[in-house]
Amino acid sequence: MDLRSRQFASLYRHEISNGQLRSNLSKATLQAVDKRAQSFQEVDFPFLQKEARNIKREAISNLNELLSRFEDNARRNGCKIFYAQTPEKANAYILGVAQKFGARTAVKSKSMVTEEIGVVPFLAKYGIEAVETDLGEYIVQLAGESPSHITTPAIHKSRTEISRLFHEKIGTELNDDPAFLTAEARRVLREKFLSADLGISGANFLIAETGDVVIVENEGNARLSTSAVKVHVVVTGIEKVISNFSDLRIFMRLLGRSSTGQKLTSYVSLLRGPKGEDETDGPEEVHIVLLDNGRSNLLGTEHQEVLHCIRCGACLNVCPVYRSIGGHAYGSVYPGPIGSLVTPLYFGNENAPDLPFASSLCGNCTEVCPVGIEIHHQLLAMRHEIKSKSGTSVERFIFKNYRKTMLRPGRYRLMSKVVRALARTSLLRLLMRGWYPYRETPQFPPRSFREMYKSGEIK
Repeated sequence: MDLRSRQFASLYRHEISNGQLRSNLSKATLQAVDKRAQSFQEVDFPFLQKEARNIKREAISNLNELLSRFEDNARRNGCKIFYAQTPEKANAYILGVAQKFGARTAVKSKSMVTEEIGVVPFLAKYGIEAVETDLGEYIVQLAGESPSHITTPAIHKSRTEISRLFHEKIGTELNDDPAFLTAEARRVLREKFLSADLGISGANFLIAETGDVVIVENEGNARLSTSAVKVHVVVTGIEKVISNFSDLRIFMRLLGRSSTGQKLTSYVSLLRGPKGEDETDGPEEVHIVLLDNGRSNLLGTEHQEVLHCIRCGACLNVCPVYRSIGGHAYGSVYPGPIGSLVTPLYFGNENAPDLPFASSLCGNCTEVCPVGIEIHHQLLAMRHEIKSKSGTSVERFIFKNYRKTMLRPGRYRLMSKVVRALARTSLLRLLMRGWYPYRETPQFPPRSFREMYKSGEIK
């Protein structure tokens, strides 16, 4: 993965000045929020959220056991299992499978984990063309970009921009009608499906009791990527495993509604293994790559619940920061509130020191999370961890004294008078120069509430 999250300060300044981007994001995310709200009117969201949270808590708490059960059943179904500790090991294994079959082209359905490991550019180094088949992913691949959203990769682009991109890259006429653009993409991709030797996909869930891989999608490209090829490689995080089909039932009622406002997505595929001797459709081999990449390090820590995430993207749609800057500003394949946690936790705080601070802590992300992750509390904890290790002596002095001030009424009254006096001069702006360039000047009343109450002005 091309991690640029250390450049967040420069990236967000560039993106926030793009008026077209902000317009595209505002329109798309507000529409998604409205659809989500309408779809949840028909179900008891708090109940489903509680059930899902309990299921994921149980699954992650027993991760090793469930992974072992899944592995046994998947092998019994004819699948080959590979545990990858790092993206490098995952990519090396996938390359080995591709070379075994002499694959020169691959089709890949939408998958955040394959973005995480950077499998497409990796295979390209060895002369293997991997084509994205999800429409949004195909658009950003043509543009030479990374996805801007977890579930809607091209959310940052308008129809006009996509039309121009198609005209430049695949020679279509300038026509921004969505049906036309979809048909043109389908025309190109059908040829890729028919000629590809290797299919790569992710997984939304892994069922421990049966060894099934569950893929949830809206376009049908994942089915073609997994069944019309000689070999299918599933690349997924170890946290995707759940116990049984009864648990899956809860998530099916939550995932579509949280992501796109649908009662259920168009396609739900249950993949068990390679084709049998009497079957004509399906791959000859199925390989399942289970990626760790920092996930197991979260077990038993206060951040363990981050592994509950089902990648619905709901937290991005309601986040005021994401709506203003989009996904590319985060410098990571995982943007938004959940990305501000996942990126430093998977790749190290030192590689994403600013992302936990890219939040207003408004709590909207926690409110809409279908599995009840307390995202804003997790972000606050991450901030504390980062500053406890890297905070400057000035910051430590300020917050230490701020705490003392808030605990002592007399000191609080004195400091209130000092701040109000400074606000009438340019000194406060000088002292808080890191705040003022991006925020409105706070307006302080001439007298405090306590002073007005004591004088009888307020009763």
